[in-house]
Amino acid sequence: MAKKEKEVKTNAMRILEREKIPFEHFSYEPDSEFVDGVQTADKLGLPHEMVYKTLVAVGSDRNHYVFVIPIEAELDLKKCARSVGVKSVELIHVKELFGLTGYVRGGCTAIGMKKQFETRLDESARQQAQIYVSAGRIGAQIRLAPDDFLRAARAQYADLTERS
Repeated sequence: MAKKEKEVKTNAMRILEREKIPFEHFSYEPDSEFVDGVQTADKLGLPHEMVYKTLVAVGSDRNHYVFVIPIEAELDLKKCARSVGVKSVELIHVKELFGLTGYVRGGCTAIGMKKQFETRLDESARQQAQIYVSAGRIGAQIRLAPDDFLRAARAQYADLTERS
């Protein structure tokens, strides 16, 4: 009989449990330090349109903002700035990510960052019954309802991506 591995809980998972928000955990053993959302989706066999990535930006007001968009989408910085009521935003340098959020590139989630930043979830998530987001470490994803994600991350829906 195969031995079941003990599930390694992340801060995001603990927060979801504490808030009594239903979620499902998926994981794989990463073979490199950075894995992008598309690679993660492929490793877990997840439909790309349901997998979302978390990006952190700094606004012209010097505040930080979190944007969660589909893995194959491109961020529209003007729409992002409008969604949080600032003149402009730009993505932070990857070197700043861990110190700011407590998460590493490829394992960043809007749930349970060191500090609560204003967060927006792309409105495309409204069309999904469930979405996948990072569980807070490389190789771990969580699936939950978009409205539950909004509650856990204290986020709002917004139009954030470039449309082709």
